[in-house]
Amino acid sequence: MKLLLIGSGGREHALAWALAKSPKLTKLYAAPGNAGIAEVAELCNLDTTDHQAVIGFCRDHEIDLVVVGPEAPLVAGLVDDLEAAGIKAFGPSKAAAQLEGSKAFTKGVCDEADIPTAGYGRFDTAEDALAYVRKQGAPIVVKADGLAAGKGVVVAMTLKEAEDAVTACFEGSFGEAGAEVVIEEFLEGEEASFFVLSDGTNALPLATAQDHKRAYDGDEGPNTGGMGAYSPAPVLTDALIADVMRTIIEPTIATLAKRGTPFKGVLYAGLMIGKNGPKLIEYNTRFGDPECQVLMMRLKSDLLDLLLASVEGRLDQMTADWRDEAALTVVMAAKGYPGSYDKGTEIRGLDTAATDDVAVFHAGTKRNGTQILANGGRVLNVTAVGATVHEAQQRAYERIRDIDWPEGFCRSDIGWRAIARESEG
Repeated sequence: MKLLLIGSGGREHALAWALAKSPKLTKLYAAPGNAGIAEVAELCNLDTTDHQAVIGFCRDHEIDLVVVGPEAPLVAGLVDDLEAAGIKAFGPSKAAAQLEGSKAFTKGVCDEADIPTAGYGRFDTAEDALAYVRKQGAPIVVKADGLAAGKGVVVAMTLKEAEDAVTACFEGSFGEAGAEVVIEEFLEGEEASFFVLSDGTNALPLATAQDHKRAYDGDEGPNTGGMGAYSPAPVLTDALIADVMRTIIEPTIATLAKRGTPFKGVLYAGLMIGKNGPKLIEYNTRFGDPECQVLMMRLKSDLLDLLLASVEGRLDQMTADWRDEAALTVVMAAKGYPGSYDKGTEIRGLDTAATDDVAVFHAGTKRNGTQILANGGRVLNVTAVGATVHEAQQRAYERIRDIDWPEGFCRSDIGWRAIARESEG
């Protein structure tokens, strides 16, 4: 099979790495890709926002399946246009991708299907939003309704923080994403991520993970797109997973099917595990980043088989097999991220080949002759597996010590919650 992978981040490098293992694969293209993806795929200079150009490429190159990595092309309806042209594509339709594209849309689904989630209000004026915040008090969560690259959420611990977040949204800090604001109650508990594949009718559970959103050690500093992750997440026991499937995932898929907009693709549930059981924080409609990296390191099944079954409505015939070991990824970011940072700095020490136990996935890199240069905020994902989260962590940080990039930084405590549990156990 010939595949086209859309995207350029660490998630897409991990997907490319996993897809390249499939015996069904004959050729993998990536648009636009990055320096790491170029090791397993042919990069193509293709404007992925030009859907007709993507369709033309697929026809010219006899592409059998398009795998859409990031959220923006999904929300823009790329899958709809490909399927209308007779080209198979993995990912949800534009209508179903609103689960990620609009926080208010997801809250409406939760109301309709009685899905446990945080209490909320939705507002399209700063005046009303500020009045609500002042009435509710802090802590409280302020979310830009639309896509904001993982940065449109403020967990405000004080009333001033909440007021500033509302003002920032309506003053355009997140562009169109902040034209409407969803304000939620603050949920106590431990966050975890749960992934399933859906074919519109059936849901196949994948695996669990836990992300680290804050920029600095000890979960301090500003929110980011994610500074590291590990899988599995010990907080999500088998009993809790069954509960999440029954009360959150299955009602969501049934509701979208009933509406005539069935969800096909990967559904990523951000969950809060509290004393009253799991509650949905938000949905993403693509593999997480950096959660995808740890999932792909643990996946034993053929990823291409699973994605095809999702597209073709055959997930009830599939199982997903996982390595028993834990996987952990550490994000190396450019100094200054998530604020302003320099691009174009050279990274050395990347020439060690990936193994089944340790891989360096490129998130924001480009090649300049023999040099690998930083080309983004989150730049590398150093990913390892081990018998325990602690062992995986040790292997990842050992590999980081080999990387010569003075202009980069990373957290030194990824996996701390799970490691504390392991030491207690």
